[in-house]
Amino acid sequence: MSLEEFRALLASGRKLKIKFGADVTAGSLHIGHAVNLWMMREMQERGHMVQFLVGDFTTGIGDPTGRDGARVPPTRKEIERDAEAFLRQVGRVLITDDPELFEARRNSEWWDKMPLGDFLGLLGATNVGRLLSRDMFRGRMDAGREIRTHELVYPVLQGWDSVALGSDLTIVGSDQLFNESMGRFFQERSGRKPQVIVTTRITPGLDGVRKQSKTLGNFIGMDDGPREMFGKAMSLPDALIVPWLEVYTTVPTGRIGELKAALGDGMNPRDAKAELARAIVGRWHGEGAAVAEAAWFDGTFSRGDFPDDAPVAELAPGGTGALDLCASLDPGSSRSELRRLIENGAVTLDGRPLERADERIHADPARERRLRIGRKRFFRI
Repeated sequence: MSLEEFRALLASGRKLKIKFGADVTAGSLHIGHAVNLWMMREMQERGHMVQFLVGDFTTGIGDPTGRDGARVPPTRKEIERDAEAFLRQVGRVLITDDPELFEARRNSEWWDKMPLGDFLGLLGATNVGRLLSRDMFRGRMDAGREIRTHELVYPVLQGWDSVALGSDLTIVGSDQLFNESMGRFFQERSGRKPQVIVTTRITPGLDGVRKQSKTLGNFIGMDDGPREMFGKAMSLPDALIVPWLEVYTTVPTGRIGELKAALGDGMNPRDAKAELARAIVGRWHGEGAAVAEAAWFDGTFSRGDFPDDAPVAELAPGGTGALDLCASLDPGSSRSELRRLIENGAVTLDGRPLERADERIHADPARERRLRIGRKRFFRI
């Protein structure tokens, strides 16, 4: 918003301020956030400044974007802890050690100090109809769900951040267009040139339904190791292979077109997915790691090899029940889910399916035993 304005900015020859705002709703960023970060990195390499705005004030209010209901805000202590994690993670993409190219700001700098009368003046500059025009608010009203007043004014807060920073450009997911358009509105109202907004495509996460979210667990994290990244990418629904190649990798457009055509002609989606997984791991951990993880995955899940680097579980004399052991080794799964896996023969010990949840598991003093839970969890006993 708009291409002509963006071209004029680039042609001006001046150093641009690029706003990147992030509310601290979790301690980790995912590769969906990185789509915008990689674009900002390109702008940094052209000499422009990224202003990383930690929304420590607005996090306590909560952006209603994409939410069906109100969110319980974190404490200020939790916000501070997670903000430090954010700053470290963005350093994996952005140049953060050059003050000419990067600065970290917090919107509590101005919101904690703004007099109530000034804030009411900002609210008076817009109207309720405009704020209620947001699709998520309309959806809540149609469903009879509540809208809290502080959520309603969130776009005003995010919009004013652009005025406080003096931003020339912001690169955001398409779901943030409404909020950042409020930034243009307040900048023009303040007699300033409005920021240009570049929006990027948002793809569904690993579940194939909602966008990537730590709450939903359907994401690949920027801090994920190469094995975790590769395995998660291989779990992606087939329909998302091409969109993910386009958005999350540097695979040339021509090659993506070839894969798309091949998939339409009957190519095994697993092969295309493996290329996607290699590209994602290679971008974050290097080509050597990508090749190694592809070989590990193929050996483990195609040939049935047991990984030599599986974690070690030590058992006390007397052993333990199968369900209790699985629950201690895989705390992320519920006991009912693990019980179903055992009953369905999906938990094996030395290649033999366990028969009962209460079956006693003992260590063998003479050798290492091998436990497999489901398809992807391996342990040496």
